[in-house]
Amino acid sequence: MRAVVCSELGPPSTLGIEERPDPAPRSGQVVIDVEAAGVNYVDGLFVSGEYQIKPPLPFVPGGEVAGTVGAVGDAVTDWAVGDRVLASVGLGGYASQAIAGAAQLTRIPDDMTSAAAAAFTQSYCTAIFTLTRRTRLREGEWLLVLGAAGGVGRGAIDVGKALGANGIAAASSPERLATCVGADATIDYSEQDLKTAARELSGGGVDVVFDPVGHDLTEPALRAMKEFGRLCVIGFARGSIPQLPANQVLLRNRTVVWVDWGARGLQNPDAQAELLSEALTMVDDGHLHPPEPTSYPLAEAGQALADLLEHRLVGKAVLLPD
Repeated sequence: MRAVVCSELGPPSTLGIEERPDPAPRSGQVVIDVEAAGVNYVDGLFVSGEYQIKPPLPFVPGGEVAGTVGAVGDAVTDWAVGDRVLASVGLGGYASQAIAGAAQLTRIPDDMTSAAAAAFTQSYCTAIFTLTRRTRLREGEWLLVLGAAGGVGRGAIDVGKALGANGIAAASSPERLATCVGADATIDYSEQDLKTAARELSGGGVDVVFDPVGHDLTEPALRAMKEFGRLCVIGFARGSIPQLPANQVLLRNRTVVWVDWGARGLQNPDAQAELLSEALTMVDDGHLHPPEPTSYPLAEAGQALADLLEHRLVGKAVLLPD
């Protein structure tokens, strides 16, 4: 098989591609013939050595894959060769084949492409976990999504609309905002004052902020919330962790909600399976509309990851093995 290999920690340009022996499944495992592998921000943290978990070198990055079952190990009864599946594998996804436990697999809906499936889990499960588990977004509320042109941001807009909320997409340029399908309103925070614009569009303040960006956008988003507003902190894509004025939380009975879907999913696989099943059911029912991602050849994994980390990418990206 062909695999993208991280042999030294550093920027995405350090990644190489190698021929490796085809994997063989152990008992309870399957081999997935990968048709698409999702490219995610956390992959860049693994490659640079900035993630809290540091796998031994060399390793194959990539946590999201979609494709067909190529081989099954002993004790696997629910899956057969040829089944279309998606899986969260943690590492090893940037390859033409990947190993997964049978319990990690989820069947891909008939109308979903492998590329869309590989880009789906992290973005949409993060959004659903945030907006239905960590807080409860209610019908008619106003949802402000920062970084709305990214994969997770676009997922949040889509989930928010499915829940009956009014969505405000905020991003850094008109071109990026043009991709935010389904938003009721938009804010270009490179040109507009985020707090003022969000308050005006929502008629006095938003109810929920979905923030995967951090840095200098979190505080004005906090100040844009109405009384009892909920600020959901997903991550810090702009690189720095914001320092929030606690009085702005206290004085208007606001809540700051910290969200870590990834750790929760690893610690509670049954809950994660339920969440993913719920998300895919919403796709089947026509309530969610995941977009097709940008595709790169497997050999261009370094370029795809660099485009993501340097904010040149709109939406999600996937790698397509040759």
